[in-house]
Amino acid sequence: MQSLRIACVIPTYNGRRELERLLDSLAVQTAEFDTLIVDSSSSDGTFELAQARCADVIRIDGKQFNHGGTRQMMAETHPRYDVFVYLTQDAYLEDPRAIENIVEPFDDPLVGAVCGRQLPHLDATVLASHARWFNYPPVSRVKTLADVPELGIKTPFMSNSFAAYRRDALRAVGGFPPHVILSEDMYVAAKMLLSHWKVAYQGSAVCRHSHNYTLREEFRRYFDIGVFQARESWIHAHFGGARGEGFRYVKSELDFLGARRWYLWPSSFLRNGLKLLAFKLGKEEARLSRPLKRKLGMYKRFWDSEHA
Repeated sequence: MQSLRIACVIPTYNGRRELERLLDSLAVQTAEFDTLIVDSSSSDGTFELAQARCADVIRIDGKQFNHGGTRQMMAETHPRYDVFVYLTQDAYLEDPRAIENIVEPFDDPLVGAVCGRQLPHLDATVLASHARWFNYPPVSRVKTLADVPELGIKTPFMSNSFAAYRRDALRAVGGFPPHVILSEDMYVAAKMLLSHWKVAYQGSAVCRHSHNYTLREEFRRYFDIGVFQARESWIHAHFGGARGEGFRYVKSELDFLGARRWYLWPSSFLRNGLKLLAFKLGKEEARLSRPLKRKLGMYKRFWDSEHA
């Protein structure tokens, strides 16, 4: 592990305060790494902050940004690194050993990707906190194709907010896709598993990251998830769908709220119902017009691209 050349890659856009918080958390890490920032033409001082605090900053036109394509560009233009740790600007590292811990599973040469644990932000709502508690447990695990009967769609689970990728594994599966609306992380993890790489979840590598989405924002996000699942149907074919996982999530959320917070139960039912509706609409996106999909989804620039 000590000989690995590590780069932390951060895509940014109009998030100066968030980036400052993230860079402060990177400054106290125990591991040695370089920080690479790719900024999508920010107008709020994010780019200037990045230049002041980071030696390697790239600026691209906002219209060029793509969740997978931009991350792949950074990997291709920086081939000297063995591991790329990708972080989003709205996350920050909770522990000075977070980078050290997230690269630890790469001691196993068959581990291609590692997902870190996420705790909710300190201002997270109860429902946002539950989402992190449900999806990011403290227990670490290394997953292979043999785990699909038990874990299903959770087998290739990853997050673009705090995850690390072995360069050789990333290259072996063709890198991040330039054509997906989101979930480029799950796409790569699924490709790795099907190519007999291992994918790890590292509960000791901890960051803070969550979203206090409005009903509209949550609807739009799950519409985009449905679009992704419809277009990448091979993931469902190999790993199964999310129906059982959705039921477990709703049950877990109600248990998390408990009787003392009964007044949040209607919000829970409403949100989860809207998420299901949005997901199903996204799955049927082939029947919808592009202007309507642009209106329904969160990542509107995708529908202006050649891949839409």
